[in-house]
Amino acid sequence: MTYANVVVDLSAEAVDRQFSYAVPEGMAVQPGQLVAVPFGPRTLEGFVVSLSEACDLPPEKVKPILRVAREEPVILPDLMELAEWMHTRYLCNLVDALRLMLPAELRGGRVRERTERFVRLNLTGAEADAFIADNPRAKKQIELIRRLRQGDVATAAIAEKSALKALVDKGAATVYESERRRTPHALSGDAPAGDPALLPEQKRAVERLTGALEGGGGRFLLHGVTGSGKTEVYIRLIRRALELGRTAIVLVPEIALTPQMVAWLHGRFGGDAAVLHSALSAGERFDEWRRIRSGEARVVIGARSAVFAPVQNLGVIVVDEEHETTYQSDHRPRYDAREVAWKRAGQHGAVLLLGSATPSITTYMRAMPGVRDENRLELIELRQRANGRPLPEVEIVDMRGEFGRGNHSIFSARLAAELRRCLDDGHQAMLFINRRGHSTFVSCRSCGYVVKCDQCDVSMTWHQAENALRCHYCGKTLPPPQKCPNCASKYIKYFGAGTQKVQEEVRRLFPDARVARMDVDTTREKDAHERILNRFRGGEANVLVGTQMIAKGLDFPNVALVGVVAADLSLNLPDFRSVERTFQLITQVAGRAGRADVPGRVVVQTYEPEHYCIQMAAAQDYRAFYTRESAHRRAALYPPFTVIARIIYSARDRAAAASAAEDAEAKLRDALNGLGADRDVIQLGAMEAPIKLLRGENRFQVLLKLYFKADLEAVAARMQALADAAPEGVRAELEINPNNLF
Repeated sequence: MTYANVVVDLSAEAVDRQFSYAVPEGMAVQPGQLVAVPFGPRTLEGFVVSLSEACDLPPEKVKPILRVAREEPVILPDLMELAEWMHTRYLCNLVDALRLMLPAELRGGRVRERTERFVRLNLTGAEADAFIADNPRAKKQIELIRRLRQGDVATAAIAEKSALKALVDKGAATVYESERRRTPHALSGDAPAGDPALLPEQKRAVERLTGALEGGGGRFLLHGVTGSGKTEVYIRLIRRALELGRTAIVLVPEIALTPQMVAWLHGRFGGDAAVLHSALSAGERFDEWRRIRSGEARVVIGARSAVFAPVQNLGVIVVDEEHETTYQSDHRPRYDAREVAWKRAGQHGAVLLLGSATPSITTYMRAMPGVRDENRLELIELRQRANGRPLPEVEIVDMRGEFGRGNHSIFSARLAAELRRCLDDGHQAMLFINRRGHSTFVSCRSCGYVVKCDQCDVSMTWHQAENALRCHYCGKTLPPPQKCPNCASKYIKYFGAGTQKVQEEVRRLFPDARVARMDVDTTREKDAHERILNRFRGGEANVLVGTQMIAKGLDFPNVALVGVVAADLSLNLPDFRSVERTFQLITQVAGRAGRADVPGRVVVQTYEPEHYCIQMAAAQDYRAFYTRESAHRRAALYPPFTVIARIIYSARDRAAAASAAEDAEAKLRDALNGLGADRDVIQLGAMEAPIKLLRGENRFQVLLKLYFKADLEAVAARMQALADAAPEGVRAELEINPNNLF
């Protein structure tokens, strides 16, 4: 008897283990297959983890597998190993990790191959001529025969069904079904021109990376200034991998960047390129996954989840714009795609290449001397722009002086003048403000009341197009007040600015401008990112207003001006990474200017012009910023020199959430003492979360900061156990070095 060890497709701590099932005689079962099994009174799908010839249970107690859901294994052996590593590393249920490895709709058979009916002519040329001669009055049949002589035709494209039926009845034609793949729109573009010449720095980078690929792999950080041609280095490395019979995965941080990267890679690699991301339809995602699984597509481009693409003989993983926080999942499993890529590259002896003009402090530190070999990245630098052009000229404008001179506009006189000159010269401009909506908040000028979401502890943002207040956390909308809910005053004012207000101001000041806006509100529909970017690339729009979606990776040759409307928005947030993220955003968005023959200018508006972050971003001096910021992190005991972990307790009942956090703090102190980790603790306490109300739930946290040398795996396991033991009515989530501390 053969037994299959199965993980049932049910996410619950109580069933987070493997169950043994008998393989019926004559049924072919392999590890990685999706099967249907009896589970109590229900029938569930499950993943076959392994097969064995023995089982600890008596044979009569072992139930049989009911059927195989798909013939081919849906989880490849290396991905099964990766899921088991994630199960331990991220303290998640094994099934939650396995679910990441395949399209969600494949489970339960919610998506299938799409087929279409076609008609084939069964007659030879002579037989067709004879048919036409013998049936001169069957004009519609003759017309259809002539059409079919050119090739098979879809039945949906044949209007005369009676003629079709007559030909089929006479044996002259056959109707058959054939699969029709659903192709993402991004893969339908034309191929660009051939390879550009490499600069000496690019050539050296390619030689070092391809040497590592041929010699057993390696881990690299490609640090290049904006416009230095990092993508061309990626392409040459991937091409060498394909020549060696290997495959590649390219990760991008934003869906907005996917169409551009797809266009570049599809242009070079044609049908070898596939795309995977959440904005595809279920059918497109399924068909692309199958192309990759079958080996038909060998280059995969996508957002975070594409790191799990079922490629075989993996040779290269590229993580573009590696500094972006979107690579870290905010939902369980709380995996980091960069870390998963590191692990997966190691499984295959592949090259891992992290690329950025502004690497994260943590990543850049791994490329510095003194790092242990198992954590080390080899640094490759590109110091010049690929076209030989200089970096754009950056000017800092002190908005305090503008206000003192009576300019209350969101545009300084300098930015308005530069925008006018840019448009008059026939060039394009990009205006960046990292906040969507029209006005940041609505307040009463009489009593100071601010309209807040009653489900979240945040102010609501006014969206002019819908004339509605919206919460950007839970999505709740309200009509704007006509009078103050607190004091009944009619003196209601809209404060602050978002993308909508910037767009409105551009149209007011420059009626001839053709303005496009790119933010979460304008990109909800399928392929909306690509449509907006194509409008701008094609010159239909000459001003692009946007949030961080436009701040990195995009390449528009006619952009001469970039305006950073409010550089301070992210600078003073209560998060230790706020300075780093502001530096990255300003440097990245500034790098969109002057990427071709058009000289670039950047205007940075700020109320803190003397801040080292603003000054170094304007100088685009990453090394100086790294030196200053890493010294600050070391002195203040922030990551990567320490680890911050917290358990967030959320409940409708405020007292229940507070009590759960306080109880967990006491138990965690005892656990740390038991582990001998109490000497490594810098801070431990239960307190309200910075956003104390979110989606109607009260939030408290147990915050732990400890030295990196502590036994982190043991501490995390204890904290996860505390989170799993949250009382009824209280939800708990463990976060290790979370993306934000709000």
